[in-house]
Amino acid sequence: MSQTSCEVLSNLGPQIQWLHSYVTGDKIYCVNIAPNKNLVKEHAKKGGFPANSLGEVKTIIEPTTAE
Repeated sequence: MSQTSCEVLSNLGPQIQWLHSYVTGDKIYCVNIAPNKNLVKEHAKKGGFPANSLGEVKTIIEPTTAE
């Protein structure tokens, strides 16, 4: 799956970047940097990956943001 993802990303160009994915028992959560959801959808379609739900990250919180 990661090889296919990298091949598709290579063809889509530098506007979309795959950072990493979280794998659970029955789902995969992918974190990408992209200018819009449509490019992420195109990546999923061309790679044959399900993309049932897409969300845009508005901000990041972590322990250092509590300081």
